[in-house]
Amino acid sequence: MIKISSDFDSGNIAVVDANDPNDIKLEIKSDGKADFYQWFYYQVDGASGRPLTMRLMNAHGASYVDGWKDYRAVASYDGEEWFRIDAAFDGKELTIKHQPEQDRIFYAYFAPYTTERYRSYIASIQSSPVLSHEILGQTLDGQDISYLRAGNGPRQMWVIARQHPGETMGSWWIEGFLNKLTAEGDEDAATLMEKATLHIVPCMNLDGAKRGHLRTNAAGIDLNRAWQNTTMEKSPEVYLVRERMREIGVDFFLDVHGDEAIPNNFLDSANGIPSWDDVHAQRFERFSNLLLETSADFQTKDGYPPSAPGKANLDIANSYVAETWGCLSMTLEMPFKDANVNPDQKYGWSPARCRNFAQEHLTVMAKIVDGLR
Repeated sequence: MIKISSDFDSGNIAVVDANDPNDIKLEIKSDGKADFYQWFYYQVDGASGRPLTMRLMNAHGASYVDGWKDYRAVASYDGEEWFRIDAAFDGKELTIKHQPEQDRIFYAYFAPYTTERYRSYIASIQSSPVLSHEILGQTLDGQDISYLRAGNGPRQMWVIARQHPGETMGSWWIEGFLNKLTAEGDEDAATLMEKATLHIVPCMNLDGAKRGHLRTNAAGIDLNRAWQNTTMEKSPEVYLVRERMREIGVDFFLDVHGDEAIPNNFLDSANGIPSWDDVHAQRFERFSNLLLETSADFQTKDGYPPSAPGKANLDIANSYVAETWGCLSMTLEMPFKDANVNPDQKYGWSPARCRNFAQEHLTVMAKIVDGLR
């Protein structure tokens, strides 16, 4: 008998009816105290060799319906290698058809990055001699918020990831970034740490990640809409990071995300802030152009439309930081779908590509550090 469950770290699915393998009815659960939903991650047992038809019946009400266009789900037998499988959206339901080759298989919206993996990785990386580790405080669910520091140069460069917990590509990216930063003999990392001090918050939204949320924390707060009006009661994750920024200062800020609809990697500037000027534009253009030269996975044609002058939402991290510190501040968006630039039929946009892309960002950061001020 087939069994479907998501009662584990980062899991999300509600089983409506799983009696018929050819017509399994499922629904994605919302973010608890908020109506967002799109992230799914579940386990199927007892299906080896059996054709499965799985219908996500409430897909039409998901937070980003355009995200289902040309979308292919991911599957894994071991939780490490995630390969793409076909999915079809008819305007109402997302249907995933697959015949597993093993008894147990996992299906997800994108390769999951659990809080268990996060804690294991942080425990291993913090022993690096180039890193110092500190607990900024706790989330509402009592999880420790890790803050890493590297280098001793005068430029203060901040990198954060996973404000939106369902955007797991941010955590895979952070792994790649930290791996290169701590690699012995890496010239880019050495240059960066000589000229800058790096401040890294690897996972902003641990509670949402563990609960299987798409966008919000335990209180139902979208952290990337809480930077101007953050509180310890509702969004301690943002409050604690923002206060540390106020103590130290910011010369560079990169906020790592994923985008459901756009099938490419892109950077978003803070172009709509009241103080936006030619200096802001030139810094952003230089970074973007260097990344374009460095990475075959980056492009500049697809992205968000520019904000109206002076109308940027200052509750968004990118805009808040740019306006407050007058620095180069950007949001990196990576796709849930495969990227149209360098598509990969088997894996699509994947953890390995996220890690490599992060290392290319570090290379560019080392090139622009002198021109930050």
